[in-house]
Amino acid sequence: MSSTDESKPFIPLNIAVLTISDTRALADDKSGTTLADRITAAGHKLAAREIVTDDIEAIRAVVRRWIADEGVDAIITTGGTGFTGRDVTPEAIEPLFEKRMDGFSIAFHMLSHAKIGASTIQSRATAGVAGATYIFCLPGSPGACRDGWDGILAAQLDYRTRPCNFVEIMPRLDEHLRRPKAQGATV
Repeated sequence: MSSTDESKPFIPLNIAVLTISDTRALADDKSGTTLADRITAAGHKLAAREIVTDDIEAIRAVVRRWIADEGVDAIITTGGTGFTGRDVTPEAIEPLFEKRMDGFSIAFHMLSHAKIGASTIQSRATAGVAGATYIFCLPGSPGACRDGWDGILAAQLDYRTRPCNFVEIMPRLDEHLRRPKAQGATV
């Protein structure tokens, strides 16, 4: 089990939230709000928040912009991970990954299965790294966003989490890009 090493400093990250939906606006975006609220409550900075339609090129344009932005450390998307014709988030984002994070999908499905049973197979939650930026794609329900944040991301995006976390390896993500290291993180 993981634990929190309180002797280490908390390192706030800049996290962007992208809601992918043809029907949502900021006023009724419960999933995006769930993530934004949890990100800031944890002490991180909400670097950006947008809504984009279920369109591969529109999704990629926002994600590429945020990957190129040195002020964005991680991107969390919500929506578009199902199987309907409009669900294209994995198709839009996975080709951008330099490295895929298969363990994220497995961990998410384990958490989800405990809550919704076999219905978890209807999600194509995915994650990876591109341009030294973490990208996590969650389903579009507030419950899935709570599960993904509370059960996985809150700990992995906290430098104090032991035995390991994503923040401590950020300086090595950019070895080939020469991107600035995470402030305070050491390897």
